[in-house]
Amino acid sequence: MFISDKVSSMTKLQPNTVIRAALDLLNEVGVDGLTTRKLAERLGVQQPALYWHFRNKRALLDALAEAMLAENHTHSVPRADDDWRSFLIGNARSFRQALLAYRDGARIHAGTRPGAPQMETADAQLRFLCEAGFSAGDAVNALMTISYFTVGAVLEEQAGDSDAGERGGTVEQAPLSPLLRAAIDAFDEAGPDAAFEQGLAVIV
Repeated sequence: MFISDKVSSMTKLQPNTVIRAALDLLNEVGVDGLTTRKLAERLGVQQPALYWHFRNKRALLDALAEAMLAENHTHSVPRADDDWRSFLIGNARSFRQALLAYRDGARIHAGTRPGAPQMETADAQLRFLCEAGFSAGDAVNALMTISYFTVGAVLEEQAGDSDAGERGGTVEQAPLSPLLRAAIDAFDEAGPDAAFEQGLAVIV
């Protein structure tokens, strides 16, 4: 009876329920604090119930990355009025917003293995660029360059937010030259949105 009840609780726990709870917990504790033990407690189940759907934390993170994109990456495929340039720019902006939508979103995404939906999206992106005159090699290089830039930019942005909270107070800095001080002030004043847009304009 105990075994049948245990199996029943595992099968009743739906993957989408686990993912939703994990995303909420992620925003509270970050990726380093997201453990299967804490997630099981949040869901009111034993840890083995999670392994019924996700064999380890890496599999769970892959599912979270996929959910983030499905929920927030609104320009992942070309639109009817896109040319190749507007698509690459819109895709990068949309991808960035998807990563920023959750705490440590870029860390979650980095190193994930794409699932079937991402493979279908990649195929549509490549076909669009090739029809616009790109070779297959140039198309994939363009997409990967923008992807690497976007993930890196968001990693820095989210790490800065995290570091500011962890360090607290004033951090002692090495002396800066007037030129370097002016450059840093200008960069900080412009903010991450402007920095991303300028970098994207250099690439596309």
